[in-house]
Amino acid sequence: MAETAAVADLVARARDGQPRAVARLISYVEDASPLLREVAAVLAPHAGRAHVVGLTGSPGVGKSTTTSALVTEYRARGLRVGVLAVDPSSPFSGGALLGDRVRMQDHATDPGVFIRSMASRGHLGGLAWATPQAIRVLDAAGFDVVLVETVGVGQSEVEVAGAADTTVVLLAPGMGDGVQAAKAGILEIGDVFVVNKADRDGADTTVRELRHMLTLGSGPRSGSADDPWSPPVLRTVASRGEGVAEVVTALDHHLAWLGRTGALAGRRRARAAGEIEAIAFGLLRARIGDLHGDARLEALAARVVDGETDPYAAADTLVAGLAR
Repeated sequence: MAETAAVADLVARARDGQPRAVARLISYVEDASPLLREVAAVLAPHAGRAHVVGLTGSPGVGKSTTTSALVTEYRARGLRVGVLAVDPSSPFSGGALLGDRVRMQDHATDPGVFIRSMASRGHLGGLAWATPQAIRVLDAAGFDVVLVETVGVGQSEVEVAGAADTTVVLLAPGMGDGVQAAKAGILEIGDVFVVNKADRDGADTTVRELRHMLTLGSGPRSGSADDPWSPPVLRTVASRGEGVAEVVTALDHHLAWLGRTGALAGRRRARAAGEIEAIAFGLLRARIGDLHGDARLEALAARVVDGETDPYAAADTLVAGLAR
């Protein structure tokens, strides 16, 4: 009971806008704290209100600069913003290699903004394994918008689509991004496309190629025939704030479309299902890990070696035994 009361107090302070409380909750998530179950239970009634926006794209397109510009625009509209910047991991400490983003320091003293760098710790897909639960923390803490900026690792970044309500795909002229987008499969997962650094040569060509490829076929995220969503292709110069207001307007339009068509509830259910599945697999892995040297596992291994059974049947037997 004392632990539950302490967690409830921490959540209450986070909802009051205390950044240290928010940071402590996310640390519980990242460190897989024994209190994580208590935290999740207390957070549950408060979640489901924030607009979760994922930003993805190749390295060098200006994701951090764009994220910072989006924060500025949202704050100008009076909204609280949480940012999760998922960085490559340090091979030595396992922590976020870039730390708190230098480009976002303009917002460091703003009480309406919370920025956290998270280490991917080798997790594929551009996101840290703890990202979904960290999103839940920021959502429950009362942030209106949660921006999730992913590691620039290319084709595996499509995972961000499963973690966000709206996915923004960033491209830049002169980087072959149009072709790369098609190869990586991110045309299907993008809800809003942004050609950043649009003051450079080749921006018009990138926009034209991207729009052409989007017309060749609609991906599974384009909506129903009755009320389809046509992903816009916008231009920005994020370093100067140009075009950012139009991006936020497009994000608002997409959120409204999600609510109108029922797609928002569907995406969030899919996200929750993925989170439940990941936790269940983690619990199962932990239980199997505890079986090293266990007589049941050794007996099954001996039967496989002796040709009495096969590894798949042995695995079925093992899992069935764990489920009881």
